[in-house]
Amino acid sequence: MNDTITGKQPLRTRPARSRDTDFFWHGLKEHKLLLQKCSACGEMRHPPTPVCPTCHSFEIEYVESTGKGTVYTYTVHHYPPIPGFTAPFAVVVVDLEEGVRMVANLDMPVDEVHIGQPVVVYFEDQPDDWTVPVFRPVS
Repeated sequence: MNDTITGKQPLRTRPARSRDTDFFWHGLKEHKLLLQKCSACGEMRHPPTPVCPTCHSFEIEYVESTGKGTVYTYTVHHYPPIPGFTAPFAVVVVDLEEGVRMVANLDMPVDEVHIGQPVVVYFEDQPDDWTVPVFRPVS
């Protein structure tokens, strides 16, 4: 989907940020996949929350993920067009080694995606100075 005036691929829409997610986006900018961990009970969590859903503690630390996981489930997006993406593309839920799940894109042909597939994160820098995590199959 190119812009009809400039002919260029439009930029991805920047996700919303908050005080609870800033650590995640700053980590991505440094090519680190950071996750929250409860300092009180040790529970890992994603997406980020201000309070531990297990023990209700406000004590938070941040842990760098290995970025390795497996495809838990996926869908293939065909329509409607989304700025910054060329359809069809895969949206996956990845089971990370740390025990949390993350929704992201998978950089591979959609007809090759399968549940249980080993994947690893890489970092896709965006032209407007932010970074997104995208997964690739483990070679």
